[in-house]
Amino acid sequence: MRNKFLLTSTVASSAALTLAHRAYAAGCDLTTGVQAGANCAQGTTTGKSLPEQIGTVTDTLLLALGIIAVIMIIIGGLRYVLSGGNQDATRGAKDTILYAVIGLVVALLSYAIVNFAINQFK
Repeated sequence: MRNKFLLTSTVASSAALTLAHRAYAAGCDLTTGVQAGANCAQGTTTGKSLPEQIGTVTDTLLLALGIIAVIMIIIGGLRYVLSGGNQDATRGAKDTILYAVIGLVVALLSYAIVNFAINQFK
């Protein structure tokens, strides 16, 4: 149940961050009024190129995954401290820390691969 909740919250937060950055990634200045927003919605403004937009999305996702990994490492550390010598609780805490670190490594490697691919097409 917790894994489904974690996956759902990760996907929902990633989608929210991506949608929030869409207007800014398109180069829209929404502080100048309604007409600027209308121009942005119609696509009449000059926006960022596709590699720049992909870079913005990957930066945002890496930030979100980094924050989640740090939180999970802290939770694993707290579980380890509070295990009270129980071997099952200790093993579960170590697994939480291990999986958080593996997830962070996978996220960093995927970030490197995406940036390498983007730089090849610039």
